[in-house]
Amino acid sequence: MKIKYISLLVVFILLSAVTNAQSKVGTVNVNEILTNLPEIITVEKAVATYNSELEKTLNEKVTIYKTKLDNYKKNVSSYNDVMKKTLGEELYNLENDIKKFQQSGSQLTQLKQDDLLRPLYKKISDMIAVVAKEQKYTQILTVDGNEFAYADEKFDITTIVKTKLGITVK
Repeated sequence: MKIKYISLLVVFILLSAVTNAQSKVGTVNVNEILTNLPEIITVEKAVATYNSELEKTLNEKVTIYKTKLDNYKKNVSSYNDVMKKTLGEELYNLENDIKKFQQSGSQLTQLKQDDLLRPLYKKISDMIAVVAKEQKYTQILTVDGNEFAYADEKFDITTIVKTKLGITVK
């Protein structure tokens, strides 16, 4: 009985070795490649310019707010209650607008940067696929996230899983 188990274990180990021999896994540091692309300088300048435009807009909003606030403070004694309420609401709305703009500014900058980086990531991804095929890698993992940067389609079981789950495969 022990011989049977030992034999099965040896067969399993041999099959595992054969299976592993068919796979070739590599790694890539996408961020290192990205930071060394010459186009990154253009992206950084464009993001800085965009950020400066946002700051300029913010400064304009703040200047308008301060001017209206100073005007309100100077003339508050001459305003009737309706005027005070109306101008107070206007100042409140301007202040909220400034806060919202400040909060969304970093998000807008991030979206702009992502938009500008997308073609560079595509360029890197396409080249990873070329190198992987040339070097006969079946899978390439990113160093900074253990995500697949490339995987040979013949190892992808997505279609099989979809079919078994009853999902229409297109």
